[in-house]
Amino acid sequence: MIYFLSDFLFIILFEIAGYRRKVVFENLRNAFPEKTDEEIKTIARKFYRHLCDLIFESLRMFSVSETTLKKRMRSTNPELLLKYFQSKQNLIIAGGHYNNWEMCAVAVPFMFSHDVLGIFKPLNNSFFNKKMKQSRGRFGTALVPMKEIKDSFQAGFKKPTAVFFIIDQSPSNVARGYWTRFLNQDTCFMTGAGRFAVEYKIPVLFGRIEKVKRGFYTVTWKEVNTAGLSVESIMQELILQLEQEIESAPEYWLWSHRRWKHKKQNAAVNQA
Repeated sequence: MIYFLSDFLFIILFEIAGYRRKVVFENLRNAFPEKTDEEIKTIARKFYRHLCDLIFESLRMFSVSETTLKKRMRSTNPELLLKYFQSKQNLIIAGGHYNNWEMCAVAVPFMFSHDVLGIFKPLNNSFFNKKMKQSRGRFGTALVPMKEIKDSFQAGFKKPTAVFFIIDQSPSNVARGYWTRFLNQDTCFMTGAGRFAVEYKIPVLFGRIEKVKRGFYTVTWKEVNTAGLSVESIMQELILQLEQEIESAPEYWLWSHRRWKHKKQNAAVNQA
């Protein structure tokens, strides 16, 4: 039923309303200048189909059963997570707005023996903010606003904890961000994952989500070498992992987001 509705929504968003069409096509052309107009349009169509699936799959998270969720979002290498838990190590988990990150956020308590802590940016709308927290936290994921995560690290954790960072959100203060080339463009990233990894000497994993088929996903955890590295070096490795993930199947990233609204030259002027 939800995929019947998703197909109908696709016609409305892509064919009729053209929801954020200008943003999507501009982002895709800038990210992949080597691709033809026809290739860009093909990716865009696939993106809108996936976006419609994502909308209804996210709504389904309010009522999905534990059994169904475990079938639809699986970890391919749970032994890696268990290794860190048995050695009583906290973890920093990094990922992006790729494939169904919302389903992953709901399902991760079933994959980890760790306590699971998700960082979120509160929404301006209090109703949707409450619903987002309700959905993501229904199976045990604890949620902490961005501005309060430092307090959580300083207070310490009662048992081994996995803290999740979404690294591709646009920072509000670009002067404090990390600038690098990402998808063929100067891009600013928040550095929280790298900063806390260095300050508290916490191992870092990147979570790569793959779409097996419609409504079914796997997530594979990849260790990121952080030994003796700077915050910038750790961030660069995470950004590279994300970029490779996107390039492997670009239709599954959130192209409707105005990710490049900040320009490096403007940030340099502000910083000066």
